[in-house]
Amino acid sequence: MTYDIAFVGTGPEPDNPVWGESAAMAYRHAEGYRDRDDCRIVAAADIVRENVAAFADEFDIGEDGIFEEYEAMLESATPDIVSVSTPVPTHAEIVLDCIESGVPEAVHCEKPMATMWGDARLLAQEASRRDVQLTFNHQRRFSPVWREPKRALDEGAIGDLRRVEVGTSTLLDNGTHHIDLAHMYAGEAPVEWVIGQVDYREEYVKYGAHNENQGLVQWAYESGVQGIATTGFGEDGVGVHHRLRGTDGVIEVTPWSEAQARVRRDGEGWETLVSGVEDAAAVSPAIDHVVECLRDGVEPEFSARRALSVTEVIFGAWESSRRRGRVDLPLRVEDNPLEAMVDSGELSPEPAGED
Repeated sequence: MTYDIAFVGTGPEPDNPVWGESAAMAYRHAEGYRDRDDCRIVAAADIVRENVAAFADEFDIGEDGIFEEYEAMLESATPDIVSVSTPVPTHAEIVLDCIESGVPEAVHCEKPMATMWGDARLLAQEASRRDVQLTFNHQRRFSPVWREPKRALDEGAIGDLRRVEVGTSTLLDNGTHHIDLAHMYAGEAPVEWVIGQVDYREEYVKYGAHNENQGLVQWAYESGVQGIATTGFGEDGVGVHHRLRGTDGVIEVTPWSEAQARVRRDGEGWETLVSGVEDAAAVSPAIDHVVECLRDGVEPEFSARRALSVTEVIFGAWESSRRRGRVDLPLRVEDNPLEAMVDSGELSPEPAGED
């Protein structure tokens, strides 16, 4: 079978990204589909005509496959798979429209899920109810930089996992990757509770969504494994991308270092697990996973169900800061606690660049 692929949100050409506004991820998705014999790129939509025209030129999309409105694209092109790479506040509406249209069999959306917890829950619910494969691009879990440590952990290199430590710039924008990987290391166990505190004194909006300047978060899995994250100004509190502490040793993942992942077994020195991986992003393997899971009818590793658990930790941490206490899950709010605290004046970040 050949799958027809369409895109919502192409952004500008990748040679001219506007970081924090557009990372041209549609191009990265499209490269993965183009490399597959069972995929055919047929259409794309973007509200900026010159952006979608450039994208169409790059991926050989005919004039009849160029759209400025994604609704018209869905009706005309009837794609099997839709990739969504738009600003975060638009994810919920666009993804839900794709699901409810009854057209695509699968929707693959850039991370994070949404800016509101209620919206994230709704997306997962409706995709499941309508039998649409919905995934979110937590693609780093397919890179050997993070996958090899998982293999070593599963083979008992450090004994039983006790704690996952995370250092990241933000909880939502970048931390969604980090927490997804923490969940992977913890065996996708359900999370019981989360507690956190944030500082937000200077406005930091990335891809349309607020992000804290500094955070400290702790959470616990039902398995007994715990997670800790330091973010932003305090990111160096952990100092690595991930640290896995086990009963018999430690694994560290630091993708920017010469030893991108290393292990220290009790009583021994550091041993390199991974080095020399130039493209740790692993977008193409993620696209392969999307297509192959749809073909085989199995749940993807970065399904909406799993992404929802990641998102619950993030919004749970912000809700903990709002209520000044531990949050026992499931999370019973509908809004975005960080954004709500800004709107209410409880948090008053200064405009970026001002003292």
